[in-house]
Amino acid sequence: MQQRILVVDDEPQIQRFLKPALLAAGFDVETAGSAAEAKRLAATRAPDLLVLDLGLPDGDGKGVIETIRAFSAMPIIVLSARDQETEKIAAFDMGADDYVEKPFGIGELLARIRAALRHAGPQQSQPTERRFGRVLLDLAHRRVLVGDEPVHLTPKEFELFDLLAANPDKVITHRQALIRIWGPAHGEDVQYLRVVIGQLRAKLEEDPKNPRLILNEAGVGYRLAPPLAT
Repeated sequence: MQQRILVVDDEPQIQRFLKPALLAAGFDVETAGSAAEAKRLAATRAPDLLVLDLGLPDGDGKGVIETIRAFSAMPIIVLSARDQETEKIAAFDMGADDYVEKPFGIGELLARIRAALRHAGPQQSQPTERRFGRVLLDLAHRRVLVGDEPVHLTPKEFELFDLLAANPDKVITHRQALIRIWGPAHGEDVQYLRVVIGQLRAKLEEDPKNPRLILNEAGVGYRLAPPLAT
């Protein structure tokens, strides 16, 4: 499967230059010209790497880095005409992995992209089933069973349970869950999350008022009790 690169730059000539070069190098390419579009595509298209300009028409690229780091560890390479040391430090502090100054050579950029992807490493294959006590998440058939009985989950409920199940016994913050499930525009809409968590508990917990599966981390987020050993 081709690795996907998201290129975020508001200069059409940069996009026209980069996209064919990345396609020729064997990558799938998405492009965006604004911070809002970058956040949306990063959340919905799951790119393997982000090439990001800092000077965007609707916001600073460092804000894009901060938002994406709330839900993704994908490599981020900043591509910018800003050469001040303070800008570089700020970008790295926000979570950038590399910084390439404009003007740049395509050969160097491709080498840095390959290096960043190597460092990120291959994605480990995930099991198609995960069991949490009497609850079974069947990813192959996109269903959940409690005991032997299938339980209907809405799309949002399933996505949220899948997110928690992929990170058992790890805290998923409110913001991480909201951005992943509802998108970057809803990063502060905690009530959305509380409603769906309540619905999941009602369907999956033996005693929804005293949950043992979907656990609260007060003021931070939620975590799923670890799965049973197999």
